[in-house]
Amino acid sequence: MACESALPAIMDEQALMGLNPNADACYRQRALAYFEQLKESLDGWEVCAQALAKGVYSDDHVKFFCFQVLEHQIKFRHGSLTAAQQQLIRETLMKWLQAQLMNVHPEKPFIRNKVAQVLALTFVMEYLTLWPKFFFDILNLVGLNPNGVDIYLRTLMAIDAEVVDRDILHSPEETRRNTLIKDSMRERCIPALVESWFQILQTYQHTHSELTCQCLEVVGAYVSWIDLNLIANDRFVNLLLSHMSMEELREEACDCLFEIVNKGMDPVDKTKLVESLCQVLQSAGFFSIEQEEDVDFLAKFSRLVNGMGQSLVLSWTKLSKMGDVKVSAETLRAVEGKVPLMLQLLIHEDDDISANIVGFCYDYLHVLKQAIMLAVMNKLKYDDEYNFENEGEDEAMFVEYRKQLKMLLDRLAQVSPELLLEAVHRVFNATMQNWQTVQFMEVEMAIRLLYMLGEALPASHGAHFSGDTTKTSTLQSMMRTLIICGVSEYQHSSVTLEFFETVVRYDKFFLVEPQHIPSVLMAFLDHRGLRHSSPKVRSRVAYLFSRFIKTLYKHMNAFIEDILSRIQDLLELAPPENGFPVLLSSDDQLFMFETAGVLIVNGESPAERKQALMRSLLTPLMEAFRMLLAKLPQEASEERQAVLADYLSHAVGFASRTSKAFSNKQTVKQCGCSEVYLDCLQTFLPAISCPVQRGPLRSAVRSFLHRMIICLEEEVLPFIPAASQHMLKDCEPRDLQEFIPLISQITAKFKVQGCTINQNKPVKFTVNAAPHKLSLLHNFLSNLTLSSLLQQPDVKVLKNYMKRKKGRFKNI
Repeated sequence: MACESALPAIMDEQALMGLNPNADACYRQRALAYFEQLKESLDGWEVCAQALAKGVYSDDHVKFFCFQVLEHQIKFRHGSLTAAQQQLIRETLMKWLQAQLMNVHPEKPFIRNKVAQVLALTFVMEYLTLWPKFFFDILNLVGLNPNGVDIYLRTLMAIDAEVVDRDILHSPEETRRNTLIKDSMRERCIPALVESWFQILQTYQHTHSELTCQCLEVVGAYVSWIDLNLIANDRFVNLLLSHMSMEELREEACDCLFEIVNKGMDPVDKTKLVESLCQVLQSAGFFSIEQEEDVDFLAKFSRLVNGMGQSLVLSWTKLSKMGDVKVSAETLRAVEGKVPLMLQLLIHEDDDISANIVGFCYDYLHVLKQAIMLAVMNKLKYDDEYNFENEGEDEAMFVEYRKQLKMLLDRLAQVSPELLLEAVHRVFNATMQNWQTVQFMEVEMAIRLLYMLGEALPASHGAHFSGDTTKTSTLQSMMRTLIICGVSEYQHSSVTLEFFETVVRYDKFFLVEPQHIPSVLMAFLDHRGLRHSSPKVRSRVAYLFSRFIKTLYKHMNAFIEDILSRIQDLLELAPPENGFPVLLSSDDQLFMFETAGVLIVNGESPAERKQALMRSLLTPLMEAFRMLLAKLPQEASEERQAVLADYLSHAVGFASRTSKAFSNKQTVKQCGCSEVYLDCLQTFLPAISCPVQRGPLRSAVRSFLHRMIICLEEEVLPFIPAASQHMLKDCEPRDLQEFIPLISQITAKFKVQGCTINQNKPVKFTVNAAPHKLSLLHNFLSNLTLSSLLQQPDVKVLKNYMKRKKGRFKNI
């Protein structure tokens, strides 16, 4: 011995008596103290080793005690032992194991388990350096001896717990060591171990069911990290399947097969493996569960089916991501083929059987949802025959069909919002990476899906970029990609429109990442947007641009004058005689004028600059208005008169639309724009005296007056008398009907100031209206609250005239 023993060569017999569970407390205390003494002694373990090797003690508790002392030495002091002491440990274990081969009765299970733990600890400490032939030595010693095989199998499970079990936490150093051990085992001995397992299973399947079950457990434990081909072959699998028909073995065989199908592997190979197992199990009648009465076995079988189903689902998911359409479809059919069996197990009256299949049910639902999503995404795509420039009945039907698909996607989003977000993210990114080489319908569909997320995953007030970080970060990432990938240059109107629709739907993205505003503004303003070759695109972009500016006007200050300069030609009043094609319709121009107004009013410029910009915007309108108004009475053609009247009405409407930009915080007066709009009033009011096309012209000017009463307030009052005089002169019933709201607005707005319709001369008018209209006007004038207005002679004459007319109609 390397160290001189501090303990006698024999053990303390009286202390050992305390190991008996029935011993007195004092003896148990002495045994505990003796155990601590042996553990702390440098060579006390050798006494235990000798006792074990020579079989000195027959008492189970003493033997267990000796192995505990030996275990402590290996676990905590192995590195400090001499080579001779380490050799003594190996010899002790092998001698004890050899003695077991001769025993008629095996040791108690708790002793065999402790021996397996000691052997496993020794293996971990010495396999890589001192005992590379560990398994070969044990296999050569035990052969197929039942007692030896039992210890061998228990040792394998103990090694699995020390080296492989993921539930046990290891230090980084232990993790590196365990990895080296597994790598070394794969190279040196795994094929031999697998062969020993096959021999054990084949030899003892009919005679020693307990050993066979132990071996099946070992196979299930090791299959997760060894070469699956060593197990998943005809010879081995057929043997395992034969065990499924043996009552004593089939539960453990189920568990073993479960571990095999649960092993990570190539999805195509996994599908083939699972399908081959299913075919054999089905042909053997295992799928006819209504004939099976053993609920314990059915619980295990349900777990196996669950594992096979989940493995197929995982394979399908991987294949779908890889783009292998054919094999993916085959795997999906394999999944669907297990559904009837899944449902049978789910509805089984035994809860354990039902519970074991729930995982597959959940995953299958996931597959269904994914399959529906993929189908919807595919069906959302336009076909080659869709006519974008001249949409007819077929196109209208497809638009309606798309709405139905959207509703289906919305329902899926309610059930699995994360799944939809993930699916859209995957499709969108894949498409945007290669948009230059992808067909237009694929690109449009990808952007459309991003657009549809806005309603499928709604956010309060469009706040898609605050709250749930998963959703916000994903949407933010997709929006960033949409803008910087260059897809706005795609040469198809459907893609262009979808780009702008999506940008405006998620306009609050630019509050989070305002650095992208300049590039999007350029897209709106150049050939991609307002200058696009398609009138349909230009028209829609005009509206979307207006919305974009309204949301982000606070971020536009640096771009205001550049934008106004770029859209200047789009703001021109273009009468038909100039012969130039117009880029925007008059309705589209309304949005452009409103946009220009929003930019000017909400800019950070001083009032003087705002006034200059507004005058620059409206002066061309006023000049064109004067010119066209002068031409109108000279036109002999009524059709030509109507055209010019329309353009004059548009001019008034454009000016009126710019005033929508003002608010309580930014009034016309505060912005210094009162003078500009008063000039507009002076320019437009003469139109109501035009002898031709009075109806449309009066209607346009009246609408403008309504706006100016709101915007200019008391500054508009000097214009009311003349306006009223001309509107009531030679008026038609419709003129009266439309005049009443104007007077009502004036009354409500200026209750205190009062007003004078005409202080110089009476209004000459002719009323030719139906009785109910006269009654309406009479009642209105009778209820006016402006005493000063009621005292005006013209109004008195009008009221008296209404009374006389009303009396005449009563007598009819």
